[in-house]
Amino acid sequence: MNLRRILVIATRNQGKTSEIKALLKGFPVEIKNLDDFGPIPEVAEDGDTFEENAYKKASFAARVLGFPALADDSGLVVEALGGRPGVYSARYGGADATDRSRCDTLLAELTEVTNRKAAFECVISIAVPTGPALTYDGRCEGMIALSPEGDNGFGYDPVFFYPPLGKTFAQLTAAEKNRVSHRGIALQEVREEFDKILKWIDIHMPIPERVGCQADKS
Repeated sequence: MNLRRILVIATRNQGKTSEIKALLKGFPVEIKNLDDFGPIPEVAEDGDTFEENAYKKASFAARVLGFPALADDSGLVVEALGGRPGVYSARYGGADATDRSRCDTLLAELTEVTNRKAAFECVISIAVPTGPALTYDGRCEGMIALSPEGDNGFGYDPVFFYPPLGKTFAQLTAAEKNRVSHRGIALQEVREEFDKILKWIDIHMPIPERVGCQADKS
């Protein structure tokens, strides 16, 4: 198939959409996101794993819109907390919590805890309307800092210390972070295999039903 494909990024986040557009520049694919379509119901991210949530979002968007869709789910996994906050990273500390208050809650839980090992994890799901999906993942290991440092990034970046660069994620430039982050690693894997992904999409996309015109025989 030589037609230009449409790939829907199952998000309304323009920053994330722009990042993926730049990553896939040069491939025969048109990137859209949920803002390019009418109102779409929210998907409940109630899965037990990042993979479940990523698939739920990608599969739902693909089925509703009729195009292949890409979605990601990610979060912070802290060893001393048994993997928390994990899939609840965005809701950690309550529905009204801010990025700063979530970091403060995390640091409070780790007071006097010597094991500061943690990792950011990301799972990307690419689904077609008929259900099948491809999965890619990325992981970045680090430590939870004793206090927030840096003004860049978002979420838990100020308290996630990355030993190889000797800085928190919030102290890294965007380019530095994208090279080593969990999402950057997963997206780079997608880029490296995108030719194969496009072929997979072509195979699994439903064939449009053709309705022939019948001449009036009256």
